[in-house]
Amino acid sequence: MHEYKLNTPVTLIVFNRPDTTLKVFEEIAKVKPPKLLVISDGARKNCPDDFDKVTLTRSIIDRVNWDCEVLTNFSDTNLGCKNRVSSGIDWVFQQVEESIILEDDCLPHQSFFPFCEELLDRYRHDQRISMIGGTNHLFGYRNTNDSYYYSKTTPIWGWATWRDRWEDSYDVDMKSWPLIKDMGLVDDMVRNKLEAKEFVQNFDRLYQGEVDTWDAQWTFACLLHGRLSIVPNVNLISNIGFHENATHTIDPLSSLSMMEINEIKFPLKHPLGFIESHSLDVRVSRNQSYKEPFWKRTIVRFTQPYLFQRIKKKLLRLL
Repeated sequence: MHEYKLNTPVTLIVFNRPDTTLKVFEEIAKVKPPKLLVISDGARKNCPDDFDKVTLTRSIIDRVNWDCEVLTNFSDTNLGCKNRVSSGIDWVFQQVEESIILEDDCLPHQSFFPFCEELLDRYRHDQRISMIGGTNHLFGYRNTNDSYYYSKTTPIWGWATWRDRWEDSYDVDMKSWPLIKDMGLVDDMVRNKLEAKEFVQNFDRLYQGEVDTWDAQWTFACLLHGRLSIVPNVNLISNIGFHENATHTIDPLSSLSMMEINEIKFPLKHPLGFIESHSLDVRVSRNQSYKEPFWKRTIVRFTQPYLFQRIKKKLLRLL
């Protein structure tokens, strides 16, 4: 792909992973956004290494060497995933009307940026669309030659949205959830009874504060307002943060870890009409819950470099 200069602000959400943050930053630097907004949580008190890692991660932003306005929203204390990311994105949309958003482990293909920019412009005033995603979990399957499809999923490993979509729908505390549940409206928001049951269980846990996350509340907001996401027909984002010490993506053997990324072709081919791709959403749901057979996972696990390092450390302690 030829060199592309971005006109859209980019948001980068970081914490304590300088290695993955640097890789993502280097991809952002190639498109030279005019404005870079950086959100960072503070170090955890019970993790002695956190302060140095957080400090080093934040310093990566000092490498901006193009004409760019850098805005930072750094927390002095650790707010946790739920409150840090949600409050950070609140801050972003106090500064800009729209943004491309990347977390520190979401490595984008360069074509992700013009894809988001073009569709942010195309759907800016179309309230049927909640966001533009960069992740495709269909593993190469596609049923049309279109560049993207419309989905009820909310793929936030690399995404973009507008201020009005976020501000008029997102509520990190899901205050309307009890009423929606009591009115029995979940069946109308999703595809079938089984999915409705799963959503009720998950949203109950979120509402009760049992899960430290922010993104499922965004899913709820999009469902509540009847909005669809845009999903590219090739995968544009590779999550490079699967690790046993990660917050949520803890299984490095997951089929969703380190997925191959591909270039999306331009000019984009837009879908005919406005139809939710129910069959593709079902396929994605199945792919996301898939696990390799035990024998295969065992072989892969014992060939992982990080496992050898753990064994080496244990042996050294015994010597």
